[in-house]
Amino acid sequence: MKHRIVVLGAGYAGANAAGRLARRLHRDDVEITLVNGDAEFVERVRLHQLAGGQDLKPRPLRDLYAGTGVQVRTARVTAVDVEAKTVDLGGQTLAYDTLVYALGSVIADHGVPGAAEHTHNVAGKQAALRLRARLSELTPGATVLVVGGGLTGIEAATEIAEARPGLKVAIAARGRVGDWLSDKAQRHLRGALDRLGITVHDHAAITRVDADGALTGTGAKIPARVTVWTAGFTVHPIAAATTLQVSDTGRIIVDAGMRSVSHPDVYAVGDAALAQGAGGRPLRMSCASANPMAWLAADVIAARLTGRTVPQTTIGYSVQCISLGRRDGIIQRVTPDDQVTSTVITGRTAARLKEMICASAAWSVSHPTMMMPSRRRHLTATDTAATPLPTRA
Repeated sequence: MKHRIVVLGAGYAGANAAGRLARRLHRDDVEITLVNGDAEFVERVRLHQLAGGQDLKPRPLRDLYAGTGVQVRTARVTAVDVEAKTVDLGGQTLAYDTLVYALGSVIADHGVPGAAEHTHNVAGKQAALRLRARLSELTPGATVLVVGGGLTGIEAATEIAEARPGLKVAIAARGRVGDWLSDKAQRHLRGALDRLGITVHDHAAITRVDADGALTGTGAKIPARVTVWTAGFTVHPIAAATTLQVSDTGRIIVDAGMRSVSHPDVYAVGDAALAQGAGGRPLRMSCASANPMAWLAADVIAARLTGRTVPQTTIGYSVQCISLGRRDGIIQRVTPDDQVTSTVITGRTAARLKEMICASAAWSVSHPTMMMPSRRRHLTATDTAATPLPTRA
């Protein structure tokens, strides 16, 4: 009987894990199933572009994995039973021997009154399309408020301002917009926001959202015809409903090989996993984390199933990339443990580099078994009961 590997979620993490497993393992010995709620791979890092009016290249998952040995199932995951080793797909049950959990994250409104009812977001394809349609209905001079001064908020605000110059765009942040960046990067960011005519509301914690704007903690009203919420993400609640060991935010706690510390036949990657990177710091929710987490998990699974040495790699960062519309950007150099340095690339060069990085990430998903080894390895005795790799202190 073939060893059944089920990958839940086909974002950057799940899609890359499935493709890398197909490269490493002989299809006579394994059955790899990739489950995703959408029939297409969605470039989440470009959803602000989709909202701004740019069309994204369609990437049907069945086409991407044709001939790779990966079976694609378009279905919504409704529950996981890690004791019975089954996944519920809305009434249908899928059994596994090894599970790769990569269900990612969704928008978090943090309980702010009115945020769920009166805001748009760019956390998913359909949400970005709804925002795009709403923006197209606005008349010149209408105000769009972006809530959140992090990377997603900055990219959404600048993209909308550049793509729809007739609108008045504002951005509100609890602290300062882009306050984690180096001084040079912050100066460039402020210049870009000013050039695009974006009104900045620093130290403006949003406490309520209405149909006509948002209220700050000081009682000030920021008027807006459309409010875009980018002030945080949270994971799907499915993992927390299982007996998996999860953090207080519902992320699956994994060891240095992306293996669940409580259930050795479960691996978690991407936003759904709480993993330690360089310097013992938790890896942040990002594409920059998702891809190396997926590669490492797939290599660890393949090594254990084929009786080879289990790789031990510390995941670290090198840059943070921010687009400021289509012709401007910031490439912020960071240390492996994600601390900013004084080295920064800005302007058109940064925009081109950001585009190259996004395109390469999509290329890796679109070509899941490129550079396939001439001999994929057969399985030996499985190692499902082995002790997980230690978490790094």
